[in-house]
Order: sequence, then C-alpha cells, then structure tokens
Amino acid sequence: MNYLIGIDLGTSATKTVLFDEEGNVVASSSKEYPLYHPQNGWAEQKPEDWYDAAIYTLKEVVSKSGVDNADIKGIGLSGQMHGLVMLDKDNNVIRPSIIWCDQRTAKECEEITEKVGAKRLIEITANPALTGFTASKILWVKNNEPENYAKCRHILLPKDYIRFKLTGEYATEVSDASGMQLLDVPNRCWSDEVLEKLGIDKSLLGKVYESPDVTGTVTKEIAELTGLKEGTIVVGGAGDNAAAAVGTGVVEDGKAFTTIGSSGVVFAHSSNISIDPKGRVHTFCCAVPGAWHVMGVTQGAGLSLKWFRDNFCQDYMQKASEQGVDPYYLMDRDAETVPCGSNKLIYLPYLMGERTPHLDPDCRGVFFGLSAIHTKKDMIRAVMEGVSYSLKDCNDILCEMGVKVDEMMACGGGGTSKLWRQMLADMYECEVKTVASKEGPALGAAILAGVGAGIYKSVPEACAKIVKKDKTCSPIPQNSEVYKKYHQIYKDLYTSLKARYKELANI
Repeated sequence: MNYLIGIDLGTSATKTVLFDEEGNVVASSSKEYPLYHPQNGWAEQKPEDWYDAAIYTLKEVVSKSGVDNADIKGIGLSGQMHGLVMLDKDNNVIRPSIIWCDQRTAKECEEITEKVGAKRLIEITANPALTGFTASKILWVKNNEPENYAKCRHILLPKDYIRFKLTGEYATEVSDASGMQLLDVPNRCWSDEVLEKLGIDKSLLGKVYESPDVTGTVTKEIAELTGLKEGTIVVGGAGDNAAAAVGTGVVEDGKAFTTIGSSGVVFAHSSNISIDPKGRVHTFCCAVPGAWHVMGVTQGAGLSLKWFRDNFCQDYMQKASEQGVDPYYLMDRDAETVPCGSNKLIYLPYLMGERTPHLDPDCRGVFFGLSAIHTKKDMIRAVMEGVSYSLKDCNDILCEMGVKVDEMMACGGGGTSKLWRQMLADMYECEVKTVASKEGPALGAAILAGVGAGIYKSVPEACAKIVKKDKTCSPIPQNSEVYKKYHQIYKDLYTSLKARYKELANI
C-alpha cells in the first residue's frame, strides 16, 4: 500500500495527517502555537514555531502509524496564505511573520494602487490592493524597517518556509502565490511589471510551480529528525482554500464550496479565468493546473457565532458542560425552533469590517429590528442567517460573473451544522452537500502529493476516486421565498449605514 502525507499549517496549529492511497486516515497529529498582537490591528507569528510544529507532527505520524517510510510516497503542503517570511543571506528568519489578518498596511495599499494603477492592478493580479496580501506587507517593512529589508535575501509564504526547511528549495506554487499580489494571475507567473513598479527584486522570490509538481525532496537532516525517508518528494501543495477545494472534490466546472470557519468563503472552480473588474471577489490560480477559482470572503462568519456564544451564552456553555455536548449543538437546537427571518430580526456580520461584497474596513456589526419579543434563541438564529445572507452575496457575484454552480459543498466548523446547511440551501436555491472526510486541506495536500508521485493521473481523477459525498440538504421553496424578502432588507441596510460607519470610525 502507498501512503501520502498532508501538512496543513493553520493560524492556531499545524496538523499533519498520514493517509493511505484510498484517502483513509492512518495517523494524525497537531501542535498549537501562539499568535502575537504587538499593536492594535497587528498580527504576527514566529516561523520557527511553525517549523517546530511541522517536525513534531511529522515525527508523530510516522512513528504512530508503524508504516514503512519507504511506502510514504509524497508530502503535500497547505496553509494560511499571504504571510510574509523574510530570510537573510544565512537563511535565518529576520523578523516575525506578518500574517494574513494583519491590518497595518493601509498606506502601502494606497502606494500600490498609485504606482500600478487601480485598473491595471486588477488586470494583472486579479484583485485590488488589500491589507491582508503580501505585497503591502513587503512595502511596509521597506518603509518602516529599512534595516530589516536591506538584510532580506529570500521572501517566502508560511507553508513555503516549511518547504524550504524540508527540502532546502526556495519555491512556491500558483494558488498561494496568487495571494501575494505579485503574480500575473492570468499567465501564472511573477509579474515583472508589478515588481518593477513596486521596486521589489524578483530574485527575492521563489520559483513558481503548479500545485501537483514536485518541488524538492526531503533532506538527510529532516529524515533523521522525523523518521521520513531521505528523498521523499514534496509537491507544490496549495493555499488553504485551494487545498480544501481538492479535499472536497471541487476541481471541475459547476462545483463550489462554502466554508464557515472564523471567516466564511464561497469558492467556485473555473476552467476559464474570470475577473471581477470591481474587485469584490478574489480570482486566484487553483490547484488544478491550467484552471482558476473565484472566491468571495465574509470576514466575520463563524467568528460572529463564537462572539455571541462567548459573550451572551454562558447558560448554554454551562448546560453543555453538564450534558457532555458542544454548546453549539444546544444553540443550534434552540435556533431551529425559530421561524425563518428570526421573527423580523436581521444581523449584519461586520464585526471585523468586510471584504465581499463591500471592501470596507470601517463597517461594523448590527442587530436590526430588535424588539421586546426577541429572545436569545432569536438572536442566535439571526446571527446564523446574517452570515448566510453575506455568503449569499458572495454567491450572487459569482453567478453575475458567469461562474455557474450546480453543486455546493459545505465545510468548516459551521458546515457541520444541519441548520446552517439548510439556510444555505434555501438561500442558494441548490443542494448543499458534505463530504465524508473532515480533513479538508490536509487531504487536498495529500491528493496533490499523490498526483506528483504518479499514483493518480490527475487531480480530478484522484478526487473522483477518493472524495466521498455524505449528507445532502435540499432547498425548501417556501423558505427561499421568505429569505429573499429579508435578504433585500439586509442588502439595503449596508447602503443606508455606509456613511455612518465612516463617521463612527473617524470619531
């Protein structure tokens, strides 16, 4: 039997999973690490912590599985996107990584837009200048820490730093590189024009591969540390959402997924490149060679429900502890007793500003229509519906761009909720399904490794063999009609409040 490893470098932990070639989990291990906030709105992590977690989890899965390391045919990498890792001439980390959720780079985004041009930037990189992306972080270091920038010889993304430590190769792949704002996304290569206009030396960047391509092999040192076999191949892998797409089988036209984690994502596969000229959704190269994906992002998805739980649901948390169940299970159960529309209560999920369809860092959360009849369970359902309206906005833009979706998968923590899946099915007016495997990005990374190792001929063929469907929610027509009325009010509320948000931010 052949075996494959997927390493998923997340924001809170790195998870490493060993699969057999049928996609079954043989062994898994995860290790957490801290997130640092040196100032309000800043977010950093130490790449050394990621490396320690990768080595620890690799050693764990190899030793726990009892598998002969010669039968482990490849390793795939997935992880948080956009983070900036800077190495000096001796390959030492120069400063902590500025990660995806850091918001310090507003001035640098203005600089990028001015130097490249707003229209031209979207034409090349398929996205407007965003604070989360890597290019603005590079310019921030250049502008604010010139001594660190002067020492920099290599720029890597988080998962690509792990690749370097495993193989000694400076490399990336198209899906993750798409989120740097330095890649020519239509042509799947670094953009000389953007690099030149921003004054960034191309030699700092790694070689760009397609996701299933072999990028290097495990070194003797890493083999000794982990129990892996020296020479085991490491493929390009993919950014977290692109890897999740492979892990859920979203690798052909007509397929899409919605994930409800801290943020929410609606992600659709497309054989043809489709760029929104308004920059409301992201277009990236996907993990299938020669294809792209279009992605809308809701900043405060699962985060909204977690915020409500942590601040207002101590009674649910205590009861859950007594019963030995998850608090979200009890919250779901009560929200299910509330009718669609939450008794005329609407929630806007803008706790962290918003990205799609409103690129607005100043908008904030709102409960609209609150009255004395409303109880906690109405508010829980309203939060879930508000997040779903936002995800519906994302899906509507994809449809407007001509990206047709026939099959929607649901994943992430929120995707485990039958109630939330039903809301999505009712609002999207299509079936919403889950997959049997819960490993998502790690499975996707392992599948890519299997393609690179020659176990599967292509990514779609591998997914057809490995990814199994599980549950299905079909839309309920009468619910869909109710939600259409509330969704229109939801959309109008942002328009009505937009100027007030700016005023509030400036007080």
